[in-house]
Amino acid sequence: MTSQPHTPLLDRVRSPADLKRMSDAELRALADELRAETIASVSKTGGHLGAGLGVVEMTVAIHAVFDTPRDRLIWDVSHQCYPHKILTGRRDRMPSLRQKDGISGFTKRSESPYDPFGAAHSSTSISAALGFAVARDLGGAPEHGLGDAIAVIGDGALSAGMAYEAMNNAGHLGKRLIVILNDNEMSIAPPTGAMSSYLSRLYAGAPFQELKAAAKGAVSLLPEPFQEGARRAKELLKAATVGGTLFEELGFSYVGPIDGHDMEQLLAVLRTVKVRADGPILIHAITKKGKGYVHAESKPDGGHATTKFDVLTGEQKKAPSNAPSYTKVFAQALIREAEDDPLITAVTAAMPDGTGLNLFAERFPNRCFDVGIAEQHAVTFSAGMAAGGLKPFCALYSTFLQRGYDQVVHDVAIQRLPVRFAIDRAGLVGADGATHAGSFDIAYLANLPGFVVMAAADEAELVHMVATARAIDDRPSAFRFPRGEGVGVEMPERGTVLEIGKGRIVAEGSRVAILSFGTRLKEVQDAAEALSANGITPTIADARFAKPLDEDLILQLARHHEALITIEEGAIGGFGSHVAQLLAENGMFDSGLRYRSMVLPDIFIDQASPRDMYAVAAMNAEDIVAKVLRTLDIGVIGKRA
Repeated sequence: MTSQPHTPLLDRVRSPADLKRMSDAELRALADELRAETIASVSKTGGHLGAGLGVVEMTVAIHAVFDTPRDRLIWDVSHQCYPHKILTGRRDRMPSLRQKDGISGFTKRSESPYDPFGAAHSSTSISAALGFAVARDLGGAPEHGLGDAIAVIGDGALSAGMAYEAMNNAGHLGKRLIVILNDNEMSIAPPTGAMSSYLSRLYAGAPFQELKAAAKGAVSLLPEPFQEGARRAKELLKAATVGGTLFEELGFSYVGPIDGHDMEQLLAVLRTVKVRADGPILIHAITKKGKGYVHAESKPDGGHATTKFDVLTGEQKKAPSNAPSYTKVFAQALIREAEDDPLITAVTAAMPDGTGLNLFAERFPNRCFDVGIAEQHAVTFSAGMAAGGLKPFCALYSTFLQRGYDQVVHDVAIQRLPVRFAIDRAGLVGADGATHAGSFDIAYLANLPGFVVMAAADEAELVHMVATARAIDDRPSAFRFPRGEGVGVEMPERGTVLEIGKGRIVAEGSRVAILSFGTRLKEVQDAAEALSANGITPTIADARFAKPLDEDLILQLARHHEALITIEEGAIGGFGSHVAQLLAENGMFDSGLRYRSMVLPDIFIDQASPRDMYAVAAMNAEDIVAKVLRTLDIGVIGKRA
């Protein structure tokens, strides 16, 4: 396989309409070319590889049979959308994938009419597709057309309750709606729970190559040559727990399982469903994540999110680093604490590798719980363990914790239960863009009574905060840390329990004090060097806690400096707002204090490198320098404006 594949059929495709002029044999060949093109593209940019390779044939078949964009195709999560983007007029832009000013790694409404609904988190597709179906039947805006609504959802995404809420509602409404279950037995990590077992039983012991339809009446939807085999399969699968019964009970006709890599089966079933379906129908397709590329097939989780790689060897090209990742530091610190405390447990929602809890699970398999894509359950499950006397650490990405916010308020905060939230991917995260940027957790947690909210300034501080969270037994706590490597500080062997609500002075200065919350501290220190070289020596402090605030430290800084500037990797309404409230209540503005806060701007920032994203947010060292100068009314360093 070369890095520049030969693609004569794909070269003829400018839009999905071109697929309708191809024979079935050409569509099969096109799928092979599309797979090679996807591998070559991702090798140059990095991105999500395995998911897209698993749906290549499905992508070709859907676009060949249905009339996109009039028919609305909605990809759940949309990690798997790269082949879709290549077929829908964005092939020439693939070199910009996940880059600054380039195309998104997910579906995005503003990018293309072929992306009718944006996604990057899971389990939203059926709800959105049902919304399109209702809009179609009620005569929505004419420009939106009157086509089918098609949702493609993975088996991992079916572990989230929202998918069942949508299916239950769809079955009740009875609208024509097509759901394709992309069953690859692998979301990001191996899926867990009863649904995974249920789907496994559906096709256990039967070859993918034989088309099976087990729903009542679904056999009649199939082309005549398949009906006898389908009837035999139905007899094999008529036990109450298998054969599509669950989906039938939710009001869906069920077709499958079918081989999701067999173009003949896919085209036959999709064409029949397009003509015959008159209500909600679920097509169960079995696929293999990473299909057709041995390096992705052999390690599907490794092919989930990849850096640039060599196509021939699969070797990823990673820049060397002397500092450990924050995620690994968290995991190792938690393991050390758990070695001394048998009450510590760990919970994640389908992200054991992403949160580092795969390491914890290796050491303590009976104390680590992957609940699947079910953040609401993860929070309340942790609350139940805390109420039962355990010490749960609930490790979630900042943007995934958003999905369980009501549970954080209702089940944890109001009951003052000591759940420890380890918040990964805090701040701006780079190529995944706005959908994965941890912008809001400071604001949405620090406004809850009784919460302890911490942010690590570096990897050593993170170790101390894990130890501190372990020691907090009377209320909920959270500590946040970013994606990527630390700053290279000397690491402690064990964490030290921090005094709750107390920050630290990092450097003494005069005139202006800069109070940092989180990992912008390194940028503050770099800015201070530039300022000091020109006659301004700021005091630098690390807040450590957004809640409770270190009131003594903040008021001391306010009383002994002309200006106080706070900086945080979070949105308006977070740490800086709490500081402003404290200053106002203590009359500090009456004394002439100049207070400014540096927060993420009131916009969603598109994908770029983290540094470029923080440049858009005006939060890099040079921006801090400029903020200090403006606050002190100095236009040019050393001169009064």
